[in-house]
Amino acid sequence: MTTRRRLPLTVVGGFLGAGKTTLLNRWLREAGGLRMAVLVNDFGALNIDADLIAATHGDTLALTNGCVCCQIGDDLGRALVQVIESATPFDAVVIEASGVSDPWRIAQIGMAAPELSLEAVVVLVDASAVAQQSRDALLADTLARQLKSADLVVVNKADLADAAALAAAHAWAERAAPGTPRIETVQSALPLALLSGLPAPSAAACGVCGTGACGHDHAPDHGAMFQTWSAQPMAAIPADTLRAWLRAMPPGVLRLKGWLRTGDGAEGDEWSEVQFAGRHGSVRRAPPPRDARAGVVAIGLRRQLPEEALDRFFAR
Repeated sequence: MTTRRRLPLTVVGGFLGAGKTTLLNRWLREAGGLRMAVLVNDFGALNIDADLIAATHGDTLALTNGCVCCQIGDDLGRALVQVIESATPFDAVVIEASGVSDPWRIAQIGMAAPELSLEAVVVLVDASAVAQQSRDALLADTLARQLKSADLVVVNKADLADAAALAAAHAWAERAAPGTPRIETVQSALPLALLSGLPAPSAAACGVCGTGACGHDHAPDHGAMFQTWSAQPMAAIPADTLRAWLRAMPPGVLRLKGWLRTGDGAEGDEWSEVQFAGRHGSVRRAPPPRDARAGVVAIGLRRQLPEEALDRFFAR
């Protein structure tokens, strides 16, 4: 028996000017042949290069790399149905929350669809402005509410903040979302593989985009900021054991994904897809990978990834 893979959903939130549109543009350009459906409020804000647009169909832009952008309009549910029922399946769907909305409410709409699997809520903050914005009584509640749902807080525009402003931004983010993983970025330089829910890379894959032969011209700061770890466990790991371990994930793991043997069934080996992002983890029955080889990859900040703890668990 095979289990159909649910479509990974990522919600991107953050206040006006935090860098959400810049992040989506990066991901669309770095898709590397993987099909993403990006749901946005306004095409104009994306400012997609004309040579990347293959066709326009009303509220949908088809891109030359297989991705699409769908304008949400007043009905997010309708836009999601169009993506789910697409004749050509997508690899992932990303929804941009408006600058004043609560990204968790949007994530809950996505969670209501059995065809979707919530992978992460990513919330960006403007390092140069958030400390001042949070002192505004009219904005403080909106900003704090956005962070409470985050699996990853991205302190963006770090290059535009002096040392005091950057420290204040981190202090505010920790108060608003204590313990939530947090990283600094410049120009929303967040690797697509980190939280997109796209297929797990092989052991030899690029640590930025998660593909084995991406051909991307990656910015050098990605390699300096992020570190990857991978393994190919030989033995089966029971699904319940995996779920318990995901609930107690060692600090420092921002993203973990893979396909693993989880037992012996009546029809042979049982396989599961394992996903972890920020605060969400899942173990779901899945067909075996094409080469029938188990593999798992973890991504974290350089010198913070707990490689010894990962080695101990997956070598059991």
